Amino acid sequence: MSRISSRDLLPRVLKGDVAAIARLLSRAEAADPECRETLGEVYARAGKAHVIGITGVPGSGKSTMVSVLARRLRGAGHKVGIIAIDPSSPYSGGSIMGDRIRMSELAGDEGVYIRSMATRGALGGMARATLDSVDILDVAGFDYILIETVGVGQDEVEIASASHTTLVVSAPGLGDEIQAIKAGILEIADIHVVSKSDRPDARSTISDLKQMLALGISLDSSAAWRPPVVATSSMKGEGFEELVSALEKHRAFLRDSEAGRARARKIAEFRMLKTAEDLLRIRFKEHSASRVRATADRLMSREIDPYVAGEQLIEGIGA
Repeated sequence: MSRISSRDLLPRVLKGDVAAIARLLSRAEAADPECRETLGEVYARAGKAHVIGITGVPGSGKSTMVSVLARRLRGAGHKVGIIAIDPSSPYSGGSIMGDRIRMSELAGDEGVYIRSMATRGALGGMARATLDSVDILDVAGFDYILIETVGVGQDEVEIASASHTTLVVSAPGLGDEIQAIKAGILEIADIHVVSKSDRPDARSTISDLKQMLALGISLDSSAAWRPPVVATSSMKGEGFEELVSALEKHRAFLRDSEAGRARARKIAEFRMLKTAEDLLRIRFKEHSASRVRATADRLMSREIDPYVAGEQLIEGIGA
């Protein structure tokens, strides 16, 4: 059977055909050059969905919280796409945590699409094809797209440049306050979520977080948006009405405002630079492959230093 072209898949994606969506997502993730023109057309049609980035240290309960949040958004009549970024297997390159398993109760809902995606060595807690995937789900009719990052702590700030609203999830007893300060993720949050708030030590985590945020606000009194702290319990289903309300308020805050335009510009710049980096990486690999071994041999014997070796490889691209 002949392979269906990406261009022929697009009309089916626009109708929300699950099989077509899965195929185009796979091609985007594999960086298949054949789909590049189609992804350009997808980008031109996208821009309707609200993209929510979700980050936080491992063990903070992000996946369970995402599952409950998706159910609440579905209850309000929205279609929800979930991109769960997993760490990559060092052997196969595939994702190894399988967030879809932890969100299995959503599997039978046609209004929810879940995609696990491997980082494949990408830094920043995001997979290379994340934003192409967001566009595909956007044009397929999903109203909210949730991106759950790896949760590696200090490499997580990229998500703020890729989402309209960024949630930073903390949990009691993990030392998240110190982690958040170290990682710089306090600053990227539009909404702070304290998960597992049914635990007895949750109150002190919420209090500490509010104090740190108050200090930050006093240092930056010009901030137009004050990130709220929302306490949730995924086990009890508590706090999610407040969380959905906070999401809607932030979406309204961004709509037709200078802050919203600045956010859109930031996302566009991030997208452009990441795409340029990817294209350069592919081009570099193609053009330098034949010279890497010889140059490495000279470096190994210390005839040249690493900077000269690097310059020679780069110069060879334009040769």
